[in-house]
Amino acid sequence: MSDFDADIPEVREVTGTGVPIRGNDIDTDQIIPARFMKVVTFDGLGQFAFFDVRYDDEDNQKDHPMNEDRFRDASVMVVNDNFGCGSSREHAPQALMRWGIDAFIGESFAEIFAGNCLALGMPTVTADHETIADLQDWIENNPDAEIDIDVESETVTYGDRTVEVTVDDAQRQALVEGIWDTTALMSANENEIDRTAQSLPYV
Repeated sequence: MSDFDADIPEVREVTGTGVPIRGNDIDTDQIIPARFMKVVTFDGLGQFAFFDVRYDDEDNQKDHPMNEDRFRDASVMVVNDNFGCGSSREHAPQALMRWGIDAFIGESFAEIFAGNCLALGMPTVTADHETIADLQDWIENNPDAEIDIDVESETVTYGDRTVEVTVDDAQRQALVEGIWDTTALMSANENEIDRTAQSLPYV
């Protein structure tokens, strides 16, 4: 348990149904096209997640998992290699969170994307290509079945299988101890920050 007096939930486990998003090097411009970033708040951004991959120029739906009713309530996104690469836009995980995603399982994630997810309390856990491919296939056949991510023990359980995954040490500590929201931590410790600032000769 954290010593900080801030109301930040611990994220030890995430459970939900999955949605498979296949393909390597899916960048943040695909996740949230730049024209949708001219917003004052992130509210409503979820409807624009993967917009150009999901809709044509006449706004007709394309063939994409996020357009399928069977994945509509999914909260665990299962992706491939180097997901979230490209420009460092925090709108990308914000859009996916507002679409309904709580956690990601993938082969690898761009470092800045993973950091932006952590700031929202969203785990980004990794596994090898074969493990991810098997999980994506299983989700296709079992869209209503739950996936359980145990952040603390670094395992993912689905169906009758439990597989080992990797959670970055710093991410695991921040999530499990409830210290992932640095803004809330600073706000909760405002007096201590003020005292420290006043004691510094160069402030």
